[in-house]
Amino acid sequence: MKTDEPYIIILNWNGKQDTLDCLESLSHVQTPHQIIVVDNGSSDDSVQAIAAAFPLISLIETGENLGYAEGNNVGICEALKRGATHLLILNNDTTVEPDFLDAFLARDDAIQGAKPLLASDPTTLDHLGGMWEPKKGAFSLIGCREEANRWNERIPLDYVCGVALFAKAEVFKKIGLFEPRFFLFWEENDWCARAKRAGYQPYFCPSAKLYHKVSASFTGGKAHTTYFWWRNRLFWIKRNCSKKEKRNLYVRILIPEMGHILKLYPIKALQLALLKIARPQVDLTEKKERLRNYKAALTGMKDYFLGRFGNGPTWIFTRPNRQLK
Repeated sequence: MKTDEPYIIILNWNGKQDTLDCLESLSHVQTPHQIIVVDNGSSDDSVQAIAAAFPLISLIETGENLGYAEGNNVGICEALKRGATHLLILNNDTTVEPDFLDAFLARDDAIQGAKPLLASDPTTLDHLGGMWEPKKGAFSLIGCREEANRWNERIPLDYVCGVALFAKAEVFKKIGLFEPRFFLFWEENDWCARAKRAGYQPYFCPSAKLYHKVSASFTGGKAHTTYFWWRNRLFWIKRNCSKKEKRNLYVRILIPEMGHILKLYPIKALQLALLKIARPQVDLTEKKERLRNYKAALTGMKDYFLGRFGNGPTWIFTRPNRQLK
């Protein structure tokens, strides 16, 4: 049975307080809606706390960390099974304005992104999404850390920021769900690229405001981000670029970039080892973190070429001040 009430999918992974804050903000949204919280194998007491505070909300437990892509897929499938006509994939580390659902529903666009403001500075955007840059082999982020007041017009994008992705159910039914192998990062880029090829243009919705605490999932800091960025960038190119485009990207951009990092890593590792001996009293945290970032990039490349996807190696999830391998 179809329902015109939007379904909001929220993925939780050891983010109890963020999720509770998000749900509290949603309780002030007057537009009729349904909420599905998917707990992605949390090891804290998230499930008990969410169930106690919001007993009427649907709560699904996956029992393991399936990643952003597959974890959200669980909620999307449930919403579609219940007859949802509109879905909102919403990060748990957000709080929303009471009228933000109205802003989405006022437009007929099949795919829309919100206006995510930094929770730490609501005058500044997180980013709106991105546009593919063939000459760089990467996406340029639109509105990234810019003044929020400058962005008040509906604009087309190659992908909308996954912090809040609003879409008609028909899009998911036609093109499918998020690709699980991305696990974390680039999955909304891939989904929007597939949607565009199917005739659905993503747009930024300037009136749908929310506040984003930013990157709560990247527990390992910059190396965590770098690993998934490199692995999934290569995977995105494989899935979305033509043979000619891939050949040009590898020759002009990817092989030189990968070669540069591969050359730098042993040099920086040797420099760090010598500094530890020559100047043991000097704080080398920054240099260790930079070396760890190179290692993360190389590991992401290696895992892509070996076909290793899913949750990355355990060492990338620990910040440098806890573990420096």
